[in-house]
Amino acid sequence: MKMNYFVVGTNDMAAAKTFYDALFAQSGLESMSPSDRMTYWLGPDFAFAAAIPFDAKPATNGNGTMVGFCVGGEEDVRRLYALAIEIGGTCEGAPYQRGPRFSAYIRDLDGNKICLSD
Repeated sequence: MKMNYFVVGTNDMAAAKTFYDALFAQSGLESMSPSDRMTYWLGPDFAFAAAIPFDAKPATNGNGTMVGFCVGGEEDVRRLYALAIEIGGTCEGAPYQRGPRFSAYIRDLDGNKICLSD
C-alpha cells in the first residue's frame, strides 16, 4: 500500500491556490483545477489538493493532523519555510535539526499544519 493523495480543506480557494502555487513553484508539481471547489498539485506518484468542503460547511483544520513534504536538503527547508511565512503562513516550528531530520513546521492560510523536511 502507498499514499495516493492528501486533501486539506479551505474556505478561500483563490487564496489557497495562490499560497500553494507559490510554495510549490519550484517543485515540479503540476497545478490542476477541475472545478471551482478543488485544486490539485500533481507529482509523478502523489497528489496534494486543497478543497472547499463538499458538504458546504466551513473547512476546519484537524488537531493533530499534518501533512509532510520531503523537499530536498536543509537549504530547501529554510527557503520554503521563509517563503511560506512571507506568503502568509504562520510558524509552528522554525527550521531545526529534529532527531534524524532537519525540518520546519508551518500552517497555511486555513490553519492546516505542514511539515517541510530534508
